[in-house]
Amino acid sequence: MKNVMASAGLLALGAVGVQSAHAQLMAGAEKPWSVSGTLRGFYDDNYNTAPDGPERRSSLGFELRPSVAVNLPLDQTTLNASYIYSMRYYDDRPKNKADHSHDFEVLLVHNFSERYSLDVSDSFVIAQEPSLIDPVNSLPIRSNGNNIRNDGAINFHATITPLLGIVLGYDNTLYDYDQSGPGSFAAELNRMEHLVILDTRWQIFKQTTGVVGYRFGAVDHTSNDSLNPNPLNLNPDPNFVSPSIRNNRSHAVYVGADHSFRRDLSGSVRVGVQYTDYYNDSASGTSLSPYVDLSLNYTYMDGGTLTLGFHDAHNQTDQTGFIPGGPPISTTGAGAVQDQESQVLYGTVVQKITPKLTGTLTGQFQNSTYVKGVLDGKADQFFLLGLNLTYQFTHYLSGEVGYNYDDLESDIPGRGYDRNRVYVGITGSY
Repeated sequence: MKNVMASAGLLALGAVGVQSAHAQLMAGAEKPWSVSGTLRGFYDDNYNTAPDGPERRSSLGFELRPSVAVNLPLDQTTLNASYIYSMRYYDDRPKNKADHSHDFEVLLVHNFSERYSLDVSDSFVIAQEPSLIDPVNSLPIRSNGNNIRNDGAINFHATITPLLGIVLGYDNTLYDYDQSGPGSFAAELNRMEHLVILDTRWQIFKQTTGVVGYRFGAVDHTSNDSLNPNPLNLNPDPNFVSPSIRNNRSHAVYVGADHSFRRDLSGSVRVGVQYTDYYNDSASGTSLSPYVDLSLNYTYMDGGTLTLGFHDAHNQTDQTGFIPGGPPISTTGAGAVQDQESQVLYGTVVQKITPKLTGTLTGQFQNSTYVKGVLDGKADQFFLLGLNLTYQFTHYLSGEVGYNYDDLESDIPGRGYDRNRVYVGITGSY
């Protein structure tokens, strides 16, 4: 999957304090299906994800979250599917007090033989929270409406010889934001992303697999709205700037390895270079940047696991360089911000404190530097911290308490914010 390491870190944080796309995805081992329901009470001191000022509002509220999951293992095929619905009610809002989100997850794995297998997955999300609709933080602020992300992938695995294998995959991600009009989220971020992956895997030693890989990516912006938020209401509008000015194609080549140091400690490394061509903007040209993907998994004791990771790659951004009410960058959009290069460092610790009490601590730091345009070299820094304690009263009933902290620091005035959330809840499952 695209941006696997960055997404893994963000989804781990979501599992603690927001709503994880993968929480409760697997059904119980004793039956092929499961259902559950969660009731949470919470306090959110900045539900608008706004900087200090009149738009920063706090609220008490509650969340209802039913879910259903199935796990069907067949002779050569396994199907996992889940659906999570969430309704969050904010007492402070004068209208539209409730948020509604939907999360569908499907994974199908088929083994043709011992040497060949195929996996197909799809993740469909309708949400408003930034970490749910866009896990790589292209838009780190809240977006009202029924915003859609659909991520579908297919991967073919083949063992050519006992020492050589390949993975050939395709990933397609669609983003569709509800906010429309000149300079809107739809203009800035509605897009389709394509990714083709070819990995060759070499069995160097019994516990070490070498990887030589190539990735081709393409980003196609799909909105018909202007990037320029300053229309002249003329037909044609001389201030209209097509979002396609931000389309790009990229090529990444890398080498790496997967190594099992011992039974409880394993790691993965990918290091290479990424070439990006902003082919519709002659002022932006091309970009050359590192491609890095690192992860470490450690079971440090019975009931205790540690996951660490680092990821460096490009991602889209809601910032274009256009200023509402200000002059156009140019009549063609040349000089618009193209995307960001982001370094993401994340970690998760899961510790069973007692046989019934489990604690989870997650943290993430993301540094995103703007590429090209009038904001070239400026940066956003995003900090995420989550703490969760879950107590299993019975096989069917558990309780939880948690805290989440978000902090966005930005070189762009009026963009940064901080946010604190605390919650307590109870979950029944069967």
